[in-house]
Amino acid sequence: MENTVDPNSGNAMRHVVYDHFGDTDVLRIESSIIPEPGAEDVLLKVAGAGLNPIDWKTRKGLGFAARQIEDHLPWTPGYDVSGEVIAVGADVTTLATGDRVMGMVGFPAGGGGYAQYAVARADELAIVPEELDLMTAGALPLAALTAWQALFEVAELEAGQKVLIHAGAGGVGHFAVQFALERGAHVIATASASNRDFLAAFGVHEVIDYHTTDVVDECYGLDVVLDLVGGEAGKRSLHTLSEHGVLVTIPTVTADDIITAAESLGLRAHGMTVRPDVFHLDEIAELIEDGDVRVHIDKAFPLDQVADAHRLLEGGHVRGKLVLDCGAR
Repeated sequence: MENTVDPNSGNAMRHVVYDHFGDTDVLRIESSIIPEPGAEDVLLKVAGAGLNPIDWKTRKGLGFAARQIEDHLPWTPGYDVSGEVIAVGADVTTLATGDRVMGMVGFPAGGGGYAQYAVARADELAIVPEELDLMTAGALPLAALTAWQALFEVAELEAGQKVLIHAGAGGVGHFAVQFALERGAHVIATASASNRDFLAAFGVHEVIDYHTTDVVDECYGLDVVLDLVGGEAGKRSLHTLSEHGVLVTIPTVTADDIITAAESLGLRAHGMTVRPDVFHLDEIAELIEDGDVRVHIDKAFPLDQVADAHRLLEGGHVRGKLVLDCGAR
């Protein structure tokens, strides 16, 4: 599809699109008219757009989000945005132009974050703490909300409990270990040896090298397992639970198998899909303000290097988060 808007015109923006599912070569940059916010929306000049595993899976046509958009291509991906409000809809009273905001937006069928400008519902956005760089804030919402909801809504983690977090150095994982520690839990995390010091710096109590050690040999009687890996790792982890423990598994493709395996052992396991929640985002922002939580950016990519970002993301060994630098400051 050819660009239909002069990218040098004053009302044009660049954004990522794909018009069919596939490998990273389906991603391209297009110029379009900057959108107008609806009555309950705001228009953002985007600073950062976070990348999440759901992005590459959807690009390949995998998972529930792909089913939502397959009849509505071309589509601009991206559920995580941060930026400056530059216009507000007629019915918006909670935000004003100039506000620094972040949010999980357009989930699951809307998207739109991989862009220089994006429209978002005002009730999806939280104020970015002054302590947080605006581009970095774009990497926070979806991963942080996933960790928060899994630990505190589904698993109901409490102070003093023992929790095992798989892939503790990853995007969701590095938030989860910080949230669990802040709540007063005893935190065990799996990671590669190269990430041991990274996790120790957060205060993680025990780091298990998944390359050399089986968690079943090291852990027993756990109250909570947060499984961010799925598959056999999730199934094996059921054997670390106490009689009343619970496992929460995030990868949707293996969730049913793990839940079935748990039932056969008389144990509890739940799958989970994250949802936007600005109240949770506000709570997380307070932890950042207080210095209790930080966002680690492994690498930032300019918008036109989105294919490189997706390749790195799909490789599955990112420490913390990846973000697209969309230009606003």
